Amino acid sequence: MDERTALGLLADELDHAGDDAAVVGEQVLTIDMLHASTDFPDGTTHYTAGWRAVGASLSDLGAMGADATAAVAAYGVPGFDPEELLAFVRGASDVCEAVDARYVGGDLDHHDEFTVSTAAIGRTDDPVWRSGASPGDRVVVTGELGRTAAAVRLFERGAIERGNDLFRFVPRVETGRGIAPHATAMMDSSDGLARSLHQLAAASDCGFAVDADAVPVHDAVDELATDDEDRRSMGLYFGEDFELVATVPESAVDRVEAAAGVPITDIGAVTDPEAGITIDGERLPDRGYDHGDTNGDS
Repeated sequence: MDERTALGLLADELDHAGDDAAVVGEQVLTIDMLHASTDFPDGTTHYTAGWRAVGASLSDLGAMGADATAAVAAYGVPGFDPEELLAFVRGASDVCEAVDARYVGGDLDHHDEFTVSTAAIGRTDDPVWRSGASPGDRVVVTGELGRTAAAVRLFERGAIERGNDLFRFVPRVETGRGIAPHATAMMDSSDGLARSLHQLAAASDCGFAVDADAVPVHDAVDELATDDEDRRSMGLYFGEDFELVATVPESAVDRVEAAAGVPITDIGAVTDPEAGITIDGERLPDRGYDHGDTNGDS
């Protein structure tokens, strides 16, 4: 059973499963797990790992339009190295500080590979779900895509410092709060743009028509991609970029751009479900990041 099948099984068991985070009253809670073999390429520093692992949970809060309050982490390794442990905590603390939250501790354990489980808590009285998109809405994304795919290439080529730099993203918590009053649906792009659109379509019972030329791709992708097809794969499918993918009424696009605080790109339209999910009129495959796949997109 792959991760998506497992999630589908749980969705049948748990009424509120399926969004980026759980909402209990005005509290928003999320939890993630990352492993050395699937999430931290050789060369990833423990500072970067702390930043990225906690950042992944903070990103989920941003996708719900919530403020971020605090984060914790469970840290498992075969043997404790004091410098690595302190570097991890400093990375976790710094990414929290970047979004006005606090890193408040966690747990330590021995594990056969470096493994981290992170949780974050925030607050909103008006969460944005994945299920509100309607035909006629526009699809927007924050920032640029393919950043993580480029970082992995750099790690593979031995460009360790640059790979770590690209791996440390700023979670879109402030941006999510800015977009939330206008968004009809929203999630983060941790599974890749293509899979995110399929997930939004399933939740909202809609389709999408995307303009390939409009999809914003990170400059490092243009530098590292071997050809146009590779560029497309890095931008659409690889995932783990932690940008926001949102649907907004067409009349609200200008207000979203003004409120976001980061670049916002309109990449297409929400369509009727019968139209499916397309890019330049062709079917967009349901491919993306799989947490059980060590090769990235699947």
